Amino acid sequence: MTRKQKRLAVIGSGMGFLALAAALTFYALGQQTSYFYMPSDLLSQPAAAQERIRLGGLVQQGSVERGQGTHVSFVVADGQNGVPVVYDGILPDLFREEQGVVIEGRMGPDGVFVADTVLAKHDETYMPREVADRLKKDGLWQEQ
Repeated sequence: MTRKQKRLAVIGSGMGFLALAAALTFYALGQQTSYFYMPSDLLSQPAAAQERIRLGGLVQQGSVERGQGTHVSFVVADGQNGVPVVYDGILPDLFREEQGVVIEGRMGPDGVFVADTVLAKHDETYMPREVADRLKKDGLWQEQ
């Protein structure tokens, strides 16, 4: 092998390695992507079966029901529609009715959202941006 051929082989191997690393990175990021829905969006355009999504809105007044252990069910609403949610885990301290939440999980075949992560708003003025934008658009939330 000549010097030029060795150099081309090293450069080609390096580029192949970088392409493989980039492909694996994009594949891993694609697996972690979760699309954001409001309850009305989810009911009008259902997510694909077992697709991981984020659902945002307000916890509907009077909908929180605590079951055995850490099992809890509630409804996330956007003022027009609500989606029933079940969650088995410890809820954030700031979780309560009529407060903004973003939950992650999958839509079950029975129309109940099965959450594996619940995120509650941080303080009195915080609202997740996607939720606030949608509620403002629908005229259901005023920024203070």
